[in-house]
Amino acid sequence: MHHHLRLMNHHWNHKRVYRIYTDMKLNLRRKHKRRLPARILEPLLQPLYPNLHWSMDFMHDGLINGSPFRSFNVIDDFNREALNITLDTCLTSQRVIRELEKVIEWRGKPERIRVDNGPEFIAQAMESWSESKGITLKFIQKGKPHQNGYVERFNRSYREEVLDSFAFNNIKEAQTLSNAWIWVYNNERPHSSLNYLTPAAFLLKYGKLHNPLKPTEEFPTFQQDINNTWNSLLLSATN
Repeated sequence: MHHHLRLMNHHWNHKRVYRIYTDMKLNLRRKHKRRLPARILEPLLQPLYPNLHWSMDFMHDGLINGSPFRSFNVIDDFNREALNITLDTCLTSQRVIRELEKVIEWRGKPERIRVDNGPEFIAQAMESWSESKGITLKFIQKGKPHQNGYVERFNRSYREEVLDSFAFNNIKEAQTLSNAWIWVYNNERPHSSLNYLTPAAFLLKYGKLHNPLKPTEEFPTFQQDINNTWNSLLLSATN
């Protein structure tokens, strides 16, 4: 800019040009997209035992007053079991790590987690955390959500049966209803991909057989809040 003004016969020194340049708010920071490494296509196979492969993803929705919120969903690919749904207006990589720590505390850690290339998942904090835990992050190819098909199918059910079916006044209300729905999804809803068993029944029938680390122990599952059952919440929402 300084040399351009000199060619226009404005003989101002570079310090004056820069002062005016900043006063006019022209010194905007140039944004650069982070270059992602090449992602390798991997087949979407059902794991042989629980806690081998998890999938996680984000969803978006809004409250009655128009305020947007997001949901952070985690499932176990072995039996499509819902392990977590966290709702909030802001879900950073640090928040994702804290929620995963909570799940790992009662469920145990997976060997791999399949994710997309969202900013929360490619963040340095997430990479450092996964390395410290010995968990491999498996990134799908950019623009190919079908490569994370298990959690995408779960998202569709959650969207149709909860987010699109109810209007929420606040985040707490949506979280309570989501937790009650998780229990129904895991314990009462049969899946055609699981031979029409529920995720909990499939885990009970096949989970022990393919868990070489703890062959005699059952895997813990998402616990129901005894104060908030799906039936009572559904009746209170529709009356």
